[in-house]
Amino acid sequence: MTELNANWRINLDHKTDYGIGSIGCGGIVQYAHMPAYKKAGFRTVAAYDLNPATAQKVAEEFNIPHTYAAIDELLADPAVEIVDIAVPPWVQLEIVAKVAAAGKPMLCQKPLGDTFARAAKSVELAHQAGVKQAVNQQMRWDAGIAASRDLIQRGLIGHPTDAQIQVSCETPWHMWPWLAATPKLEVMFHSIHYLDSLRSIFGDPVWVTSRHARYPQQGNVQGETKTITTLDYANGLQALVAVNHYNLHGDTFATFKFFGTEGAIEGTIGLMYNYPAGEPDTLIYQQKGKAPAPLQFDTLWIPDAFVGPMASLMQAVETNGTPDTDSADNLNTLRLVHAAYLSAQENRSVQPSEIQA
Repeated sequence: MTELNANWRINLDHKTDYGIGSIGCGGIVQYAHMPAYKKAGFRTVAAYDLNPATAQKVAEEFNIPHTYAAIDELLADPAVEIVDIAVPPWVQLEIVAKVAAAGKPMLCQKPLGDTFARAAKSVELAHQAGVKQAVNQQMRWDAGIAASRDLIQRGLIGHPTDAQIQVSCETPWHMWPWLAATPKLEVMFHSIHYLDSLRSIFGDPVWVTSRHARYPQQGNVQGETKTITTLDYANGLQALVAVNHYNLHGDTFATFKFFGTEGAIEGTIGLMYNYPAGEPDTLIYQQKGKAPAPLQFDTLWIPDAFVGPMASLMQAVETNGTPDTDSADNLNTLRLVHAAYLSAQENRSVQPSEIQA
């Protein structure tokens, strides 16, 4: 069986007992953030939500000692050393401004902003305040993606030539009514994970081409729900992200495939099978002239990968380093997202550099 380097796993070999204050206690916090932090042994010390009953519910379930009726009260608590922001993107900038003014490191929900300009402003505010700011692009730490990155960065498939992420599923949009009402949906809130993961493995492309569509019977779901996006790299690598959220009559599939001159990687994104319960990813690695080598995983995208962004931020705070999903770098992920929308709108290929605040 092919051996993976230990560095594909989430690094917890550093200080991890910082007090976390959670701003926002909605569904993603309840079934992803908090279970992940509890499993990793992180300390959540305070919680706030627009609905005080929601904050109280989360506090009781996860043994959080304090809830607050106002964000300013949470930020004034000296026990809160890192702030975990989990709110819709159109309200995040206002909260970022408060957290930056309080001088506290923060993990921001993705997408960092509903517009590129507002995301860039969030980065500017954190930079001016001199605080660490990371973005919760946790799929980088999903087992199949992290293991693939390890194999590819070690040169085990040779020169990468093609990358494919293809997903066809039935997405329960009713779980997030606010998402169903957004005019920009699939790429902004779902494929953003795949685009960021591809960046974490291969870097930044030079061209983005994207096409978007709606399912004829998607009802009050406002945004695009079927998309095909291609990324072209200067070295000849081409990447495809193809997603259909209205597979109502066939078997779900969610696959990633990475091909190179010396081998290939093929696997499944386990979360998308029986979402949101999911299952572990699968991965088969085949080097030229050798038998296929399956790798076994025992973790899930939700909740396990959610440890990654917070752990990386904690390490950056301890070492005065840069978190893996630093917000300034995340602007390049958002450039791909907004380039995809511009491409679909104008029926042309777009260079990410065209996207400016």
